[in-house]
Amino acid sequence: MKKLSFIVCSLAALFSCSSTSYSSSGPEKGSDGTTYKNPIIQTSLPDPTIIKASDGYYYLYATEDIHNVPIYRTKDLVKWNFVGTAFTEASRPSFVKGGGIWAPDINYIDGKYVLYYAMSTWGGEWECGIGVAVADSPAGPFTDKGKLFTSKEIGVQNSIDPFYIEDGGKKYLFWGSFRGIYGTELNSDGLSLTKDVPLTKIADTMMEATYICKKGDYYYLFGSNGTCCEGANSTYKVVYGRSTTLFGPYLTKDGKSMLNNYYEELIHRSDTFVGTGHNAEFVTDKDGNDWMIYHAFLKKDPDAGRVLMMDKVCWKDGWPYVEGSIPSTEAKVPALH
Repeated sequence: MKKLSFIVCSLAALFSCSSTSYSSSGPEKGSDGTTYKNPIIQTSLPDPTIIKASDGYYYLYATEDIHNVPIYRTKDLVKWNFVGTAFTEASRPSFVKGGGIWAPDINYIDGKYVLYYAMSTWGGEWECGIGVAVADSPAGPFTDKGKLFTSKEIGVQNSIDPFYIEDGGKKYLFWGSFRGIYGTELNSDGLSLTKDVPLTKIADTMMEATYICKKGDYYYLFGSNGTCCEGANSTYKVVYGRSTTLFGPYLTKDGKSMLNNYYEELIHRSDTFVGTGHNAEFVTDKDGNDWMIYHAFLKKDPDAGRVLMMDKVCWKDGWPYVEGSIPSTEAKVPALH
């Protein structure tokens, strides 16, 4: 499973959120060390996923190179170091063939680091699918266990963007991209689907990049709506709904269903950053604040790619929000030490 701070969101920051400064941007801490600046990594790292390992480091995995999965690590979520790639040239998943390795999802399951990934090509929505690899160390190397399924085999078009969660002692996988978000139960090892368990649709065609966490009595389904990859013209934004059960229905504040393409907005473009989306698992710091890592384009330099961003997620009356609903450029560092 993912560490508890990722699966069960913080309860300590339900009604407050400190103000955020919107000034210059950069990949370093502020001058006094108490603030950081977005982007936190200026390298293009789309579709991030993160986990805290037993060595005390947070490890991050992303799409960056479509032929592999880059791995970075940090102790403070601000200063990151590149540690390698998930696969060696020899161990690159054969399931991927001529496609790319997209949108990884990292987890710790039964003593192993388990990396779900999407095999995809632009336009190949019935050929793409989900694979899985395992490792003893979060830094890899990962051993590929092959495909779980393809779109054609599962009957769900554009089966990419996997997300794993444990709930009630069972293991589940969710996935999908603008053709509906679906979920189903996995076997106890997390490496295959449970036989004869049906697929359940939890959102319609307006989103991709599933992330679910539980906070109090509610499950929160987050996703990304809009265009991800058009540089300065990207319209990506993070959206969400909530439910009293894992498989929904996920609803907006006024009771409209995500199965009918309704949603709440968490964060969207600003004058500085556009294409804000595909968030990783939330990280909860020692003060009980939740932090969201995601990607975005620098509007003034879209050729830099989808750089890595971080912002605090606040809570009020059981609903999440980001201050101003836009990315910060400078903010207080997470309380991790």
